[in-house]
Amino acid sequence: MSKIPKLESLSTDDKIAQLFIMGFQGNDCSADSDIARTIREDKPGGVILFDQDMVNNKPVHNIESPEQVRSLTSTLKNYSDTPLFIGIDQEGGVVNRLKPAYGFPETRSHKALGALDSAEETQKEGAHISSILKEMGINLNFAPCVDVAIHPQGSIIARKERSFGDTAEHVIKHAEAYIKGHQKNEVITCCKHFPGHGSAEGDTHAGFVDVTESWEPQELEPYRYFIQHDMCPMIMSAHIFNKNFDDTLPSTLSRNVLTDLLRNELKFEGVIISDDMQMRAISDHYSLKESLEMGLHAGLDMFCFGNNLLDTPIKVKEAKKAILELLDEEKVSIKRIDESVQRILELKGRYL
Repeated sequence: MSKIPKLESLSTDDKIAQLFIMGFQGNDCSADSDIARTIREDKPGGVILFDQDMVNNKPVHNIESPEQVRSLTSTLKNYSDTPLFIGIDQEGGVVNRLKPAYGFPETRSHKALGALDSAEETQKEGAHISSILKEMGINLNFAPCVDVAIHPQGSIIARKERSFGDTAEHVIKHAEAYIKGHQKNEVITCCKHFPGHGSAEGDTHAGFVDVTESWEPQELEPYRYFIQHDMCPMIMSAHIFNKNFDDTLPSTLSRNVLTDLLRNELKFEGVIISDDMQMRAISDHYSLKESLEMGLHAGLDMFCFGNNLLDTPIKVKEAKKAILELLDEEKVSIKRIDESVQRILELKGRYL
């Protein structure tokens, strides 16, 4: 079984590799497969699993059946010297990678649970979802959504039933229960999408989304609550643009949002991970190297590249090379890398 290394024992190359959670094509995990070589040679911090192959428009991607997923995750872990985050978007209901069509149990959406309005039922559902993940060898759920459904009809969040409700109080009540359900099975949760996506009418998968006029301060309240109650080991940034915080950059690349607001004002000490960096709100406007430099300057600890939106996948080698260049050019410091890697290793130490 792989062990959590000490920060000082890692080479610069291996430290940088910890900053990445990567998606990969298909479900072949044989010793000479691309993903096996990537984990052995490039040592990413984690992987993310999808059921749909969006690039090639195929219905089955990494996930075919419970037996296949168990085998896949077990094999992936065996290839890694350092414990891997194995992540998935398994919110429940519509956003559900482990679908009944593949032999997995039914799950309920955040909206359905919020409408039922029983914290006990929501906690049961969180335990149900996390028990499936644990059995499948998946240790990180990119959930719950703590977005407040301010636009219950227009928002990409509300339309896909991804919000527990239209007030911060209701979202906090049910997200807390959902997180407690996951804690029973020691599955890491990730609150998203900071600093609030529920007021967005557009979709950052497709391009630039401005919430300056629609965003409300209550969208921060779930984060404030879960940070204060130490229930938030990881937070995912949103790619939305909000002039209330930054008149130039989307939240994922904004120091005002991730460092000044999330770290300094809200006192978050956990891991900050990006939403998928290949969403067009980012990839249409910034090169790989630019987005890595800006993300690190903003305060990101981990970058998610799902490799399921664009024709050309991002490889760990390529991303590592870009950061090594930034170090050589003194645009990023090794101290800054160390801060993020230390947080990542501490989180792995707590759960993995």
